[in-house]
Amino acid sequence: MKHNNIEFKIAADGSSASGKTTGGRLIAKSLKMNFLSSGTLYRFCALKIIENKNVYDVKFINKIAKSITLKKLQSKKLYAPEVAILSSIIAKKKFVRKALKNFQINFIKKSKLVIVEGRDIGSKIMPNADLKLFFTCSMKEKAKRRLREFQAQNKNIKLKDVEKALIQRDKDDTERKISPLIMSKNAVLVDTTKLNIKQMKVKLINLVKNSIKIKYGNL
Repeated sequence: MKHNNIEFKIAADGSSASGKTTGGRLIAKSLKMNFLSSGTLYRFCALKIIENKNVYDVKFINKIAKSITLKKLQSKKLYAPEVAILSSIIAKKKFVRKALKNFQINFIKKSKLVIVEGRDIGSKIMPNADLKLFFTCSMKEKAKRRLREFQAQNKNIKLKDVEKALIQRDKDDTERKISPLIMSKNAVLVDTTKLNIKQMKVKLINLVKNSIKIKYGNL
């Protein structure tokens, strides 16, 4: 967006493989917004815990949280299966979420145009976001998407195993006591089940532009 006086912040939430990361990146790239995937923060901590022989406490996590940079969050190591598993486990811990919340808040404060995606962004991290999106998708389609991602690393993985893991992850996310995955009352539901990338982009960009128009009028 060309207008320097515009300040617009978007919170995007949703379950695993619902399209929130892809959607967030599409919005950020098209409208020149700063983008953060909060899941990479938990993956970064998980990676460091593994490198530290799975030993960690509040002091260790706080130290790791302060060392995070956007460049470090681009590491391919963050997407190793063992990192993904551990990241979902530590995400249930209050002191981990507290340490990583500071990074997210600072990132948001420094950006006039920003979109952050995760599972508790609209409810906990950006409760006053200008636009809240909640991504959803059928389990069958989510499993197919995640299978395509996993097959690059393991061609022997089966669809039923991926679906089973997603069902468990969704259960963990929605039922955890600390910052569970919920749809904020004022969020816009985005069902990506039948959308391809091009269709998703058109839908999301229109949603954002209409929201900006509501806030600022015709620019």
